[in-house]
Amino acid sequence: MTHSRTARARGETVERAAADWLAARGLRLVARNQHAKGGELDLVMRDGETLVFIEVRHRADSRHGHPLETVTASKQRRLIQAARFYLLRNGLSCPCRFDVVGVTGTSPHLDFIWVRAAFDAF
Repeated sequence: MTHSRTARARGETVERAAADWLAARGLRLVARNQHAKGGELDLVMRDGETLVFIEVRHRADSRHGHPLETVTASKQRRLIQAARFYLLRNGLSCPCRFDVVGVTGTSPHLDFIWVRAAFDAF
């Protein structure tokens, strides 16, 4: 398997684990890997009436910084643009928020840190 396919498979495994972890905490999965103009939404979930756009960031360890540190201002702008496109494409008008889940470790030993309302857009 090429490096990019291996990385993609690892990313899908981590995103699936994060979705399951969040579902166990009361969120409901709406969609995964939504490609939208300017970016990709890893997870779209519902927390009650609120639609939650979730960015999942993973690193095997924190030696070079925690994965939460990788959500830069430019990444936030791309996520906001992708979320606006998603809402428009699906004809949705509802409360929204942006969460980030930082994941460290390797499967099946993953540690999760969930930052609710990590940044604002709307």
